[in-house]
Amino acid sequence: MTDSAYVPARVSGADQLQVRGLTYNLRSWGDPAAPLLVCLHGHRDGSATFQFMIDALKRDWRIVAPDWRGHGATDWCAQGYCFQDYLADVDAIIDHVSPDAPVSLMGHSLGGNVANVYAGLRPNRVKRLASIDGFGLRPRDLRDAPELLDAWLSSWRNKLKTRVYPDHASMAERLIASNKRLTRDKALFLAEHTSRPVDGGLAWSFDPGHQRPFATTYNVEDWAACWKRIEAPTLWVAAGNRFERMDREGEGGFEWRFAQLRHGAWTQAADTGHNIHHDQPIELARIVEDFFAPAR
Repeated sequence: MTDSAYVPARVSGADQLQVRGLTYNLRSWGDPAAPLLVCLHGHRDGSATFQFMIDALKRDWRIVAPDWRGHGATDWCAQGYCFQDYLADVDAIIDHVSPDAPVSLMGHSLGGNVANVYAGLRPNRVKRLASIDGFGLRPRDLRDAPELLDAWLSSWRNKLKTRVYPDHASMAERLIASNKRLTRDKALFLAEHTSRPVDGGLAWSFDPGHQRPFATTYNVEDWAACWKRIEAPTLWVAAGNRFERMDREGEGGFEWRFAQLRHGAWTQAADTGHNIHHDQPIELARIVEDFFAPAR
């Protein structure tokens, strides 16, 4: 087992963009003249998370992946965060990277949910869509709304905690503890690219404000109404244990959710947890290229 971090085969660059009063960090890979693929990361993650999958791609691509607001090198938002903000942010980012043509769009987890809803709201801006283990949240009884809103309101009275680690190796061990499939070299790479210095050590680069719940309640029917408007061919990629987890957690309804897509397909990546792009990056790269660049 090595103590060295993963060495990328494709080196990324960075650009900055002003988006709705925040300075956004956009990580990019590949030739600017190559086909464009926009990748959206998940909650408490960062744009570097796609590195392993990108290294496994066989074709030439221009990959652009933003750090969401309050993540990575993008500005934090003192007023807090809500799902609708991500929709408006990705709208501005897509207008910047591809002002005159629809884009191929892929997202993981939170990023997948944003991509799904956005593609229904702006069907003319997305030509192909892939969601990586992001098919909506667990349904909540709408009668729980007072409880959820009270939790959000009360969270502003509480001091947010920031866990401080002595070094990247300790952060890598925390990642491995959460995902036993993650190798140490990849864990070290992620720790180095999703951390920030603090007094006395290191902390994850996301804003501790993400510990607060969203102020808005979630209704799967609302999102499904957006999914029905998607015009792009759409691929949902499920983790190897996704259906078992949905049954166990009482989420249910995958078939119903998938049926809301007019041009949908789905596949499942074997031997993966939620972070498919970490667990099986070569297989995911194959799935992605087969979908976004089908053989002529």
